[in-house]
Amino acid sequence: MDIAKLGEFGLINHLTKDIKPQNKSTKYGVGDDCAVLSYPESEVLVTTDMLMEGIHFDLTYISMRHLGYKSAMVNLSDIFAMNGTPRQMVVSVALSKRFTVEDLEEFYAGLREACEKWNVDVVGGDTTTSLTGLAISITCIGEARNEDIVYRNGAHDTDLICVSGDLGAAYMGLQLLEREKAVYYQMLNEYQKKHPSASAQQPAPDFQPDFAGKEYLLQRQLQPEARGDIIGQLKQAGIRPTSMMDISDGLSSELLHICKQSNCGCRIYEKNIPIDYQTAVMAEEFNMNVTTCALNGGEDYELLFTVPIGDHEKIEQMEGVHLIGHVTRAELGAMLIARDGQEFVIKAQGWNPL
Repeated sequence: MDIAKLGEFGLINHLTKDIKPQNKSTKYGVGDDCAVLSYPESEVLVTTDMLMEGIHFDLTYISMRHLGYKSAMVNLSDIFAMNGTPRQMVVSVALSKRFTVEDLEEFYAGLREACEKWNVDVVGGDTTTSLTGLAISITCIGEARNEDIVYRNGAHDTDLICVSGDLGAAYMGLQLLEREKAVYYQMLNEYQKKHPSASAQQPAPDFQPDFAGKEYLLQRQLQPEARGDIIGQLKQAGIRPTSMMDISDGLSSELLHICKQSNCGCRIYEKNIPIDYQTAVMAEEFNMNVTTCALNGGEDYELLFTVPIGDHEKIEQMEGVHLIGHVTRAELGAMLIARDGQEFVIKAQGWNPL
């Protein structure tokens, strides 16, 4: 269906007509000039992310449904990184005429799947025309008690440095997708040379991407998970991190953010950085250093946090949490201790959007 047949308000109604608020703080959602939210006893957390076609995602290999899911999780991750609970989401999209109503239905299906997983209400947004492709802007609103909020500036000397999950898999998934995309276009170009009358959009015949045994890497890139489960484990264990942020741009960049804002240094150990087997195999296949991939890859959306040294035993008992180093005084710098004991200065080599 052509989007123009519905118009802006018709499209919004079509995509959101069956959305029912689940949170008490959502007094009024989609349908008026503003959503109405109520947080009488909590601090309000607000985060926003913009995703641009050709910069943050490539529709050659990500479906609209996966894009919707990922777009939501990127924002939910920021709320969790503040030790908060996400409650509402505002979704705006700018799209060209090549997109159909069905495309937007798929996008919203993925977005709502992510929101329903964490009981988040979609309460509004905007749609407009784009001449350069698809643009997505999402704002997520959450809440937390003042005493529970965790900032980036609270790390102290001797604190332990922890990460959830494993690192580098999303980056290797991206490398895999880019490789198969290049192979596909090479085959398509060769096919079109042999068949000049073929349509430019006609797919190359018999192309099967080589994804066997690499499903985890694809999932980490196309359908990441915000780690609200780790926040739940920390609360259950009675641990309040001293600093925390999510790993979107790469471990190296995020560590340096915490060090700068907390006025501290750090020591992390290469042998302790969690890396999945598929990530290591893929890095070897690409002739890349797997530690470099884990440090700088980005888009893992795992949590990086520091805790008091007294919580060491509790951290060791937590599933999916890894102790990778400790905080030091600022004058000692931010250092990586290699497997052979050599020390290297940590440099921010992760994703830079500008």
